[in-house]
Formats: sequence, structure tokens, C-alpha cells
Amino acid sequence: MIDETPGLFRMRVRGNWIRLRTLVLLRWWAIFGQVTALIVADRVYRLDLEMGLCFLVVGVSVISNLVAAFIFAENKRLSEQDTFLVVLFDMLQLGTLLYLTGGLNNPFSILIVGPVTVSASALSGRSTAFLGVMAIVLVTLMMQFYLPLRTEDGVILKVPDVFRFGSWAAIVIAVMFLGVYARWIVQEMRAMSDALQATQMALAREQKLTDLGGVVAAAAHELGTPLATIKLTSAELAEDLEDRPDLRDDALLIRDQADRCRDILRAMGPAGKDDLHLRRTPLDALIEEAAEPHVDRGKLIHFEHAAGIRDMSTHPTVLRRPEIIHGLRNLIQNAVDFARENVWVESYWTDTTITLRIMDDGQGYPADMLGRIGDPFIRRRAPAAEARRPDYEGMGLGLFIAKTLLERAGADLTFANGADAIRTGAVIEVTWPRKALEVSGDVTLGENQRFSN
Repeated sequence: MIDETPGLFRMRVRGNWIRLRTLVLLRWWAIFGQVTALIVADRVYRLDLEMGLCFLVVGVSVISNLVAAFIFAENKRLSEQDTFLVVLFDMLQLGTLLYLTGGLNNPFSILIVGPVTVSASALSGRSTAFLGVMAIVLVTLMMQFYLPLRTEDGVILKVPDVFRFGSWAAIVIAVMFLGVYARWIVQEMRAMSDALQATQMALAREQKLTDLGGVVAAAAHELGTPLATIKLTSAELAEDLEDRPDLRDDALLIRDQADRCRDILRAMGPAGKDDLHLRRTPLDALIEEAAEPHVDRGKLIHFEHAAGIRDMSTHPTVLRRPEIIHGLRNLIQNAVDFARENVWVESYWTDTTITLRIMDDGQGYPADMLGRIGDPFIRRRAPAAEARRPDYEGMGLGLFIAKTLLERAGADLTFANGADAIRTGAVIEVTWPRKALEVSGDVTLGENQRFSN
């Protein structure tokens, strides 16, 4: 059983997010390095290079940078194709410069790996693979085709063939390894960033709902007295106007509308309870509130509060924290999604801990995925889950969001498969230190206003 929150969040589309200015600045640094290397080789080491051709190749990069700086807007974002073409141009420019300066005999040939690493960090897998192959082709050609390095005395500088082959092998390995390494790392960081952003969105939504509930409850509490007064006064007027049927009907209408206002407030929130009550609740009420949206989804949810506990005087009272409610709701949703018929939610506590267990009678987690439960964007699902939810598209965010929110609230989560003959599915155990979840001290809520019938 793998949770997959449907359509909640999508990975960001590559492209359209890299600024042209960033690549231009990187190219200026490369141009500065190339010019410096050419000047040092010519003035310090007295190498006989084709300086005209070399500076022509560097000049092409300078011209392209000037065109990009003066024609395009400074904050222009490049598409996938545009970024690919820029990186490909840089690779070909560097390959041409290496051809003019000794090929693989030039120690700077390792720089051909740079564009591949940039591609792995910014472009799609197809573009990165193409640039990696192009880099390998370039260094392979430079094994045989290049202008030799000569001193001013005409001496050709050439490394032994075995070292040249070693340089080729090192560059090929670096292209493949660094390309794959950079891509995996960047994908992991993007996945985590997207998942954390989805977590913040979910928490913000839950916070808004909680705040709205507090406003409704406070409004119901504050309006209780005037509504009661309106109802009482209208009832007395109706009695005094027995001989005036037309006015008596108006008084009865006012009473009926007061009753209607009362019913609307009761439907929107628990009338007569102020905001402090919403923040504090028994543990069992908090759990049932989290499960409420999934009670009528065709599966039986069995609540077993204080399992095995006889002394109910120790029943914990906890804060209604949005992150806890939303995290538990996601865990219960996951169990309901993959259960056959039944879901069990058990709660029990000791003097030091509060524990919640959520179990179902489904297929359970795939054994090879147990170690990754709670990671974002897990796409693999059990075949039984595919059959039950063939149109369900998700990326594993549900459990990740729940795990992140509950751990931030001080909980420790463990995931396992049930060994019971009935509770065969997934088992999620959530444990808090009691002092991290429980609130103590009495709070005076005030008396509720009662409506007279």
C-alpha cells in the first residue's frame, strides 16, 4: 500500500526558469579564464600557438555575450531548447579551442565535463544524454585530430599515448559519473523542495479552516444572547397580540427567523463555545475529527480509544493543532483508500507517551518499499492497488506530508505490515512524548446561552 495524493502537486516543468543573465555571467568567467590561459601560455611558457585562431574562437563567445546582453532583457528566462542551445554552443566553442591547443595533450581538456554537469542540473534527461554523448565524441576525436603544442624552438609537447588514453578514459568516466550524480542530486533536491512546498500549502489550508471554525464558534457564542432576546421578545409580543392577527403573524415570523439563525450557526459550528474550547479537546475527539471526512467512504472505521487502559482519569487533553489534524487525516485517508472493508484506529497512553495506531485489512506495503515509506514522489504501487484505483494519479505526497507535519509536532512514526489474521494491511504507529502533546490547566469557557423553546 503506497499513498499517492491525487493531483495535489506536480513537479515543476523544466525550462523557462533559468535566467539568460546567469549563463551570460558564467560565460564571461569562462572567457576570462580562456584569455588568461592563452596569454600565460604565450608570454610565460613561450608556446607557439595559433593565437589568431584561438582569439577568434574566444571572440565568438564575446560577441554572443554582447548580443545576449544588449538585445535581450536582463531578466529573460530561457526555455528548455534555448538553454540546450546555449550549453551546446559553449561545449563546441571549448572543443574547438582545445583542438587548436593540443587536444588531449592540453590539461584543460577536463573542462569539457563542465557543460555536461550544467545540463544535468538544468535540462531534461534527453538533452543531458545528448550533450554527454557529444562530449565523448569530441574528446574521442581529439585523441587523433588536434594542432600540436609547440614551443618557440619548435619542440612538440606531447604526453605518452598511455597518458593520453588515460585522460580520455578519465574524461569519459567523469562525463557519465558527474552527469548522473549531478542529475540525481538535483532531482532529489527538487522533489524535496516541491514536497515541502506542498506540505506548507496543506498546513496553510488546514490553518485557515481551523481559524474559520474559531470565527464561526465565536460568532455563535456572541450572537447567542441577542438571538435569545429576540426570540423571547417576539414570543411575548405574539401572546400580547392575540387580538391583532396581522401583527401577531409578524411577531411569529421574527421568532421563526431567530430560530433559523440559531440553526444556521449550529450547522456551521458548535454554538455557544468560544475559541478557547476549539483549541483544547480530548484526544479521542481530536482523532475522530481527523477521521470525519473519511467515515462515509464505504469502509468501516473502528475507533478503540484507551485500548487496554482502565484508569480514564488520565485521559489526555490536547491542543487542536492544524498540523496534527491534517497529518492524522492523511494517514487515515491512506488506510481507507487501500483497505478492503475495515480500518482500525487505536489510541492508548502511558504517563510519558501517547500512541496512535492506524491499521487496515488491505494488502499492506510492498516489502521492498517499506524503507522508503514517507519519501515524496514514490510512483510505484502494488498491483492490487492499481486494480482498485486505476485512475488514481499521485506522487506519494500524502504520507510525506503527514510524516513531515507529525514529526514537526514531536511525533515518531513507524510503518509496518500487520501480522494479524484480520488486520493484514498496513500498520502505522504514531508516538508522541505526552508532554509535547498534552495541555494542562483549567480554562474557563463561560456558560453557553440556551435557547428556550
